[in-house]
Amino acid sequence: MTTISRRRLLVGGGVGLGVIVAWGAWPRRFPPPAPVREDEQGFGAWIRLAENGRLTVSVPVVEHGQGVFTTLAQVVADELGADWRTVGVEPATIGPAHANPLAATELFGGADSRLPAPPAYQGERRARLMLTGGSASLRQFELPLREAAAATRALLISAAAARWGVDERQCVTREGFVVSGDQRLRFGDLAADAAAFEPPKRPVLRSDEDNRLSGTSVTRLDTPAKLDGSANFVADIRLPGMVFAAIRQGPLGRTRLISADVAAADAVPGAVRVVTNDRWVAAVATDSFAARRALDAMRPRFETQFPLTDASIDAALSTALASEGARVEALGEPDALLSGERLFRAHYQAAPGLHAAIETTAATGVYEDGRLRLWLATLAPAAARAAAARAIGVGEDAVTIIPMQAGGSFGAGLDTRVAEQAALLAQQLGRPVQLGYSRGEDCIRDRFRPPARARMTARLERDGRVTAWHAAISAPALGRELAGHLMAGESVADLSLALSGRSGDAAAVAGAVPPYGIPNWAVDHHEADIGAPVGHLRGGAHGYTTFFVESFIDELARRAEFDASYFRIRMLGQQPRLANCLNTVASLGGWQGGIMGSGQGIAAHSFRGSHIAVLAEASVEGGRVRCSRLVAAVDCGRIVHPDIVLQLVEGGLIFGLAQALGCSTGYKDGVAQARTLSDLRLPMMNDIPDITVELIRSEAEPGGVSELAVPPVAPAIANAVAAVAGLRLRQLPLDPANP
Repeated sequence: MTTISRRRLLVGGGVGLGVIVAWGAWPRRFPPPAPVREDEQGFGAWIRLAENGRLTVSVPVVEHGQGVFTTLAQVVADELGADWRTVGVEPATIGPAHANPLAATELFGGADSRLPAPPAYQGERRARLMLTGGSASLRQFELPLREAAAATRALLISAAAARWGVDERQCVTREGFVVSGDQRLRFGDLAADAAAFEPPKRPVLRSDEDNRLSGTSVTRLDTPAKLDGSANFVADIRLPGMVFAAIRQGPLGRTRLISADVAAADAVPGAVRVVTNDRWVAAVATDSFAARRALDAMRPRFETQFPLTDASIDAALSTALASEGARVEALGEPDALLSGERLFRAHYQAAPGLHAAIETTAATGVYEDGRLRLWLATLAPAAARAAAARAIGVGEDAVTIIPMQAGGSFGAGLDTRVAEQAALLAQQLGRPVQLGYSRGEDCIRDRFRPPARARMTARLERDGRVTAWHAAISAPALGRELAGHLMAGESVADLSLALSGRSGDAAAVAGAVPPYGIPNWAVDHHEADIGAPVGHLRGGAHGYTTFFVESFIDELARRAEFDASYFRIRMLGQQPRLANCLNTVASLGGWQGGIMGSGQGIAAHSFRGSHIAVLAEASVEGGRVRCSRLVAAVDCGRIVHPDIVLQLVEGGLIFGLAQALGCSTGYKDGVAQARTLSDLRLPMMNDIPDITVELIRSEAEPGGVSELAVPPVAPAIANAVAAVAGLRLRQLPLDPANP
């Protein structure tokens, strides 16, 4: 076991053990790896084959619970005809082949996932688009992985056919062997010979139906190590001579450190050093407990101009909404029809949304001989490497990012600040250092989902037809800010506009285009400057725009005195998959038409190439909204791993429940009022509703799933509350005391 490259190999299979076990349950020390082991052969940028038959897949995205290690490895193993028990994964190195331009489009442009990366991001610079996000991993990498596996399969078959002296067309791969009649050779026995052949320019993908792994629920590669505790995360890293750092950053706003009692920190047993700059102060000690005590003893004080407050957020949103907006998308002539009679209006609002991942922000760094190594759970390794290099004044080639699995993230890993901070600490201390945020620090300095406000207007004819629709949404420029943060130092800072080709910020209003057959509609973005950085939270802007759209549609259905499900379906002639989801969820959930007293609400959404409808049953008890049941019907196209899809949908429903009822905070003097998980009103076990999910069979190309179930939960619950209590809740989180 000690001969295995322990930094490279994360998790793998044990032949004959009956379960997938950890080869690389990431040990606590990581020797420098070689790109390929002595007993391995490399096949392109993705695949390694060892003499003992071990298959290692380089995965270019981060595992943070979404099952991507398993699904991408499953794609390779299925196309190759491998034995799943021999499959392992490793984090891919930073490089152009591992870029994810689809994720960049979803995160920065937010509207059209078909758009390619801009010309400025080709060649080596394309590596800067190595990202995890936007439910893009399978959609971006399935085809290149299949092609790489098909090419490898062809090489193995060529090697076997040459040994046997038979026609290659007589050979197939099955369960880790090349087979021709009664003859069988293991992949490992053929790897060296196969690597000497020229790969096909256009590999032929498998089309047979026998012995396929795709579409089956193979054992997840990451689960056993997580269950037995052997899976390592950033905070588990231990290096010789390591010290630990705790950090305190100033309030949100224009802030600088003005005082810190360094002598008090030095008096704490175990304290090693205090590191300060204008933006933050860190206490370093021999253990994390002593570091936190030293930090508290310093009682750091910051001077903050224009600190973030609830009132300043409201003022910024209101001012932006009252000013002229930028038209992001439109169809027909909505402005001409949105005057006169039959107009209906409603206003909605969403508070900032916190990430609240189980694993708090952390990084471990070592600076030696002018080179930096960082152990980091980052969703943007190339951006983190660039940020760390800028912070300490070295070239990017002097920085090595060792990507770790993340305990959650939900988009928080797109922030690169901890990489900069750990780099500075490692450089100044000259010894290994582990920086960890407290839960309170994680809440206070979170790059939260933007707050937003919407003014919705529609023309509703007497026969119930919606003939015109206008969504005016004020929110910070989410896409532009993400692009500027992650692509800092690049010539195309405004990548969101380069991707979308539209005015306004498409990412800030993503999801606001109604999926319904409304002949005239428009979406305007009113950019709000709230004076604080914002970031991507699972679901992105869809987390609030779907609440606006589906709540307003429900209000229009009630105005027209239509069944809320039928009202939607009659406008979905061009969206049969979404209409099918609505019909399915209504049948499965026993939809009663949303009549008053039923306590039922419904919502639908198309997102990242997938479609979902959600039925909720809710009530108001003790001044709080309680959801007792959630039913979802999902069409996400062809499914690679049914159990993982089911897990993602169920987890997304619960995450959507958290966003609907809590997962937010107020701000006073630039400081978040929520400091603990309990302050965020996250769902407890007794708050979890009865959940039913129906996965609709489809042969369409796979759509995104990781975020799919999050956006429609809040409007479904709000619509259910309106049906049980006649109370229309128009603000997120949903609070009966603040409708």
